[in-house]
Amino acid sequence: MPNLSAEDLLLWNDTTAQKWRALLEPHPEALALPCDVRGSNTVADLLQHIAAAELRYAQQLSGEPPTDYADLPKSTLAELFHIHDTAVAKYRVLLADPNYKWDEEFRFLTRSEGPLVAPRRVILFHGLLHGIRHYAQLATLMRHAGIAPDWHMDYLFMAAHRP
Repeated sequence: MPNLSAEDLLLWNDTTAQKWRALLEPHPEALALPCDVRGSNTVADLLQHIAAAELRYAQQLSGEPPTDYADLPKSTLAELFHIHDTAVAKYRVLLADPNYKWDEEFRFLTRSEGPLVAPRRVILFHGLLHGIRHYAQLATLMRHAGIAPDWHMDYLFMAAHRP
């Protein structure tokens, strides 16, 4: 049976983020739009939450302490997507290490639930899929604001094309 690899998910995650960056760059005013997803007040808050979760999990899997949300900027798209880019770079280093112990139980910190324990691979996959879910929520909000994504967001369209 074929498996979906972490590299596949990282590519989907990063491709999705880059498309959001391209969509929002000509609409910086979108950062101030109201948003109630996951306790956010604005789109900037939601984008910070997405990128912060990616970064905090990547940091912890890399043996670093997680950055506090208050220390992560959210005033501009460049700041927000720099957080994402930093996380992706950390994930790539981890995935390139053939000796990394992905099945090892690992104690990590979450923002909402405090310390938890899970296999490292579970933390990785959560870090890569978490944003996908929130980007889908953001798509609805952006369509209502008149800034509609013009791409298919499903994983299927990472490879599917018309014959």
